[in-house]
Amino acid sequence: MLKKQFPAKITGLKTLFWLCCLLLSTTAYAADINYHVLKKIPLGGEGSWDYLTVDDSGRRLYISRGTHVTVLDLKTDKPVGDIPDTPGVHGIAIAAELNRGFTSNGRADTATIFDLKTLKLLGQVKTGKNPDAILYDPPSKQVFTFNGRSNDATVFDAASGKITGTIPLGGKPEFAVTDEKGKVFVNIEDTDEVAEIDSKKLAVTRRFSLQPGKEPTGMAFDPESKRIFSCCHNKTMVILDAETGKVIAAMPIGEKTDGGGFDREKRLAFSSNGEGTLTVIRETSPGKFAAIQTVTTQPGARTMAIDPGTHYIYLPAARFQPPKKTPPKTGDRTRPEIIKDSFVLLIIGG
Repeated sequence: MLKKQFPAKITGLKTLFWLCCLLLSTTAYAADINYHVLKKIPLGGEGSWDYLTVDDSGRRLYISRGTHVTVLDLKTDKPVGDIPDTPGVHGIAIAAELNRGFTSNGRADTATIFDLKTLKLLGQVKTGKNPDAILYDPPSKQVFTFNGRSNDATVFDAASGKITGTIPLGGKPEFAVTDEKGKVFVNIEDTDEVAEIDSKKLAVTRRFSLQPGKEPTGMAFDPESKRIFSCCHNKTMVILDAETGKVIAAMPIGEKTDGGGFDREKRLAFSSNGEGTLTVIRETSPGKFAAIQTVTTQPGARTMAIDPGTHYIYLPAARFQPPKKTPPKTGDRTRPEIIKDSFVLLIIGG
């Protein structure tokens, strides 16, 4: 009787042992993470905001402000300049080796080219309708704007500003990333997909489902593991294998997400959530992930940028006027009015 039970007991002990190891490992991972608000920089001024971008080489932070871009010195945390005449600006892209910066101007259907050192305007490029996300792809030395109303991407040469192509995307594009090896990936919000683009052929080569994710917005990429992190409106971060197109994991995040990030050195993924939280996710064992911290930020802090040098996370936010008594129409995403001069920049660190 004992001989028959002994192997079963061993198997049970092994299972218990590995469960304990996993628990201790997860606890250890969480113990060394303590993100919190280090500082709030009052910036005030007029205008809402969308994306923000860190220029690590120039030690500057570019923050979209509706009709202009505020430029912050990351050494002093003080504004050092402004890029005007960018109506409906959404995003900023940096080509440090060309000393060029680019903005996507949603209301003007244009992209602005500016000098990184002087911030002087160098030109404008006509894009598709309502350019939203924008990125610079180093291998092809081209800039991609992802146009929300024409459901396509405009591509132009970063040095000359000459348009090289238009790519139909088959849906509404949101944030995009480059693997810096010839592939560009973009979230397609209304089809719950990621579209893969060949940055030299200027064509969509594959499409990946993000189910169970719905309405993907923010996105990040890990070049080491070739993984995509798509932050979705149904409070889910979908982790996708960019090589196979398969969903690896779906992790719970906060509500009203609009930004994502990945710290390559710390191996952490983030979702900035408009409800006033920042979700921190880590791979605890091969292919297994855990949300190891939910950081309290500020309501409205929905977009983010990571400084790869300091590992600080930057989130813009503001205070808002009380909502109107009239119930909003179904599907209305009109944001409440910002209280004058309440705009701030949160610096998160661990």
